[in-house]
Amino acid sequence: MTNLNATRSRFDLPEGLVYLDGNSLGPVPCDAAAAVTRAITDEWGELLVRGWNDADWMESSTRIGDRIGRLIGAPEGTVIVGDTLSLKVYQALAAALELRPERNVVVSDSGNFPSDLYMADGLFRTMGSSHELRIVAPDAVSDAIDESVAVVLLTEVDYRTGRRHDMGALTAAAHAAGALTVWDLAHSAGAIEVDLAGCDVDFAVGCTYKYLNGGPGSPGFIFVSEALIDEVRPALSGWLGHETPFAFDLDFRPDPGIGRMRIGTPPVLALAALDVALDAWEGVEMADVQARSIELSERLIAGVEASCPTLDLASPRNPDNRGSQVAFRHPEGYAVMQALIACGVIGDFRAPDLIRFGITPLYLEEADIDRAVEILIEIMASDAWDTPEYRKRKAVT
Repeated sequence: MTNLNATRSRFDLPEGLVYLDGNSLGPVPCDAAAAVTRAITDEWGELLVRGWNDADWMESSTRIGDRIGRLIGAPEGTVIVGDTLSLKVYQALAAALELRPERNVVVSDSGNFPSDLYMADGLFRTMGSSHELRIVAPDAVSDAIDESVAVVLLTEVDYRTGRRHDMGALTAAAHAAGALTVWDLAHSAGAIEVDLAGCDVDFAVGCTYKYLNGGPGSPGFIFVSEALIDEVRPALSGWLGHETPFAFDLDFRPDPGIGRMRIGTPPVLALAALDVALDAWEGVEMADVQARSIELSERLIAGVEASCPTLDLASPRNPDNRGSQVAFRHPEGYAVMQALIACGVIGDFRAPDLIRFGITPLYLEEADIDRAVEILIEIMASDAWDTPEYRKRKAVT
């Protein structure tokens, strides 16, 4: 069994702070500054342009992609990292649609992250096509999949409540209807067990700055199944996705593998931070992370519900149906969260009324949960949140 107590020491967290927002931005790994400094001084500084060969910069996006792949049940050579999550959504959806030219419907749900829906809408307008984005309630997705559907585009774990889709069942339903799947793993990778190969997923995308702790703005990743990679034509045909980029051919010939989904130059400094962040996952089994997440989540829910009657659980009660986060509803949720933050418990708020807590077992333990519950009880009992200062909205919530 994974010793998760040992992984806590890998992160530099301020003393006395309870950090329950790793589902939005993971904390800095202790070795991140040294890794980025080394990439700047020893590689960029000393090698200059030779770093692309001598420091292996060019291959970093596939090598690190394989490290992420281990955490999401993806075979070696099926994940590449670089660019942003939104670009990876665009790539995956465009590639999937091209594989189903006779169909014009994309099914998604009202719990999907809005950016994914924006990218789908923008892609349709760029194509000048008659494609339809069919948005249904989360529990109605399976019924919405019929023979008109080209792609099922879903985020596995709802960013607000933590509600979790059944990836295996919905992928099977899509395939039974002749459709393809694109799964967004933004709140799954590094949070729960994911088995892309076992679920026969076609495409998946995700980010690395949440549970993977790659740092603000760290790059996204894309997975393409082994069965499809030879067929996929990247809509964003960047020069580094070419079979031989330094031949500088005028015609695009895709890399024979996952490299075809690379668009532009790998973000070397960001990848240096991400690479060292992934060291924390060496020897860690996602089954152990998920089991520990459930223990901590249940502890949080029990503590809050025992003493905070005005907070309503918004997340699924069954832990098997949620990701590694817990949300509660309150009409003044924003002010409640600001009061918590002022007292050293950092979670976040999601409109219209959710206070949200990320459960990240790599660095959280029972004492953190108990401290957060204790402070929340004090705030709710005293109405300490009820001030103009805590109600004043900031740009980022």
